[in-house]
Amino acid sequence: MAGSSETLHESSEKLSEETVDRHRAIASLMEELEAVDWYDQRVEACSDDSLRTILAHNRDEEKEHAAMVLEWLRRRDERMDRELRETLFTTGEIAHEAETATAEEEADGGGDGSLGIGSLKHT
Repeated sequence: MAGSSETLHESSEKLSEETVDRHRAIASLMEELEAVDWYDQRVEACSDDSLRTILAHNRDEEKEHAAMVLEWLRRRDERMDRELRETLFTTGEIAHEAETATAEEEADGGGDGSLGIGSLKHT
């Protein structure tokens, strides 16, 4: 596998097809968001109105691509789905919303205070 396999942190032979596909999606999402940033800068710096309009259109298409990939990821990752549902389209402070959700999870016995990656110590 070429391209996105170059950024895998583990040997592709040790990873499931599902994990490699999710990696492809995440790499693509990162690339789409980077393209949005580049287009934003170009739109702002551009002195030609006609070109600025084209670049803004291209930027907005990259946003659509990013949204599609994010939705693909959400549909395949239960935890991502929950986090996005709890965070997106809310009106309060973003950090407050996340802290409230974490506090509620811990109160329900669902949180152990870890980052969800398990112990890094070898016992």
